[in-house]
Amino acid sequence: MESEASNVGSSLLVPSVQELAKQPLSAIPNRYLRPELEQDVAADSGGPVLEIPVIDMQKLVSEESMNSELDKLDFACKEWGFFQLVNHGVSLTLLEKVNTQIQDFFNLPKEEKNKCWQYPGQVEGFGQSFVVSEDQKLDWADIFYMLTLPLNLRKPHLFNNLPLPLR
Repeated sequence: MESEASNVGSSLLVPSVQELAKQPLSAIPNRYLRPELEQDVAADSGGPVLEIPVIDMQKLVSEESMNSELDKLDFACKEWGFFQLVNHGVSLTLLEKVNTQIQDFFNLPKEEKNKCWQYPGQVEGFGQSFVVSEDQKLDWADIFYMLTLPLNLRKPHLFNNLPLPLR
């Protein structure tokens, strides 16, 4: 089982952005500055507005529209790396409840979130994932990443330390 989990990847541990932001900083640390992205934004100003690809789940399961929607999905994955999924059948109430519970998790005191901190060399847990070098530019954000299925890949120390509603 452990060898399967190791295929997910590994990550170097880095400080929590939420904790860095609480410190009196005179400037954002260099590791989080992304001047190449700022130039891209400046170059795009006044140009066409880019829209996140939208994939319709109902069209993916319909014989009439499946092929064209699969083409859109293929493009979104290859060119954008993400997309918005609509008509998926998940109730708005459930989505709002999960969103609130995730916000509540990130608002927990540091000591509580640290119970879900990443283990060295793993990507799952609270922190930042897929950090592969000390020189790597980082996002100014913390994440919580966890595999839930298959059950044999689930990390009990993470799942058991989540607040009950989110668990």
